[in-house]
Amino acid sequence: MINFNYETNFSPIDATVYSNWIISILESENFILGNLEYIFCDDAYLLKINQEYLNHDTFTDIITFDYSEGKTIGGDIFISIERVKENASNFNVNFTNELQRIMAHGILHLLGFKDKTKEESLVMRKKEEEKIKMFHVEQ
Repeated sequence: MINFNYETNFSPIDATVYSNWIISILESENFILGNLEYIFCDDAYLLKINQEYLNHDTFTDIITFDYSEGKTIGGDIFISIERVKENASNFNVNFTNELQRIMAHGILHLLGFKDKTKEESLVMRKKEEEKIKMFHVEQ
């Protein structure tokens, strides 16, 4: 089950369309859906989580908590809408594209992809682009 929660003033996304896309991402990597929560929030909300649970005192666009068991993917994915808007502006892409990139990024972390090294980051970016293209195919 996928739930979309809104802790900030943000227009809800089409839950059915986005859920189908997320499930297709999981299936493309041979995983299945468990319980997945997307929480859309603002910078202050995500900063508090970053400070409390990760001991980081910085803004971030996403924090993912992994509750997966084997091939069954579950977790909480917190996304700062403010960071997504700023990223879209900085990277000269539209908001929807950046939101999809961040949403896919969280899923990819749950699937085991990392982004701490340059090599890992390159693989992550390639996978993000691959998964964003799947959204457009699904429509």
